[in-house]
Amino acid sequence: MSKFNDIVSSTTPTLIDFSAEWCQPCKMMAPILKDVKKQLGNSVRVLKIDVDKNPAIAQKHNIQSVPTLMIMKAGKIVFKQSGVIQSAQLVQELKNHSL
Repeated sequence: MSKFNDIVSSTTPTLIDFSAEWCQPCKMMAPILKDVKKQLGNSVRVLKIDVDKNPAIAQKHNIQSVPTLMIMKAGKIVFKQSGVIQSAQLVQELKNHSL
């Protein structure tokens, strides 16, 4: 968890995808996240957190359902939403909070 804290404490915004292997909608997020990273490059970090393998992180951030997407910057949550989110909306949220 300390590595996670180091990453999200950065001033570079971090887009976190809380997901699970058994979750079908979570699988839909992979190409969307790839597209966001392609559009924004090094101006954003993208993390995928498996809630079953990292229950402490999921519990700390009160993740109730998957997929849940969250944007953190300098250790603060600036955006959090559950469900599949299209890349255009994620790019806009990242731009609103960072770039």
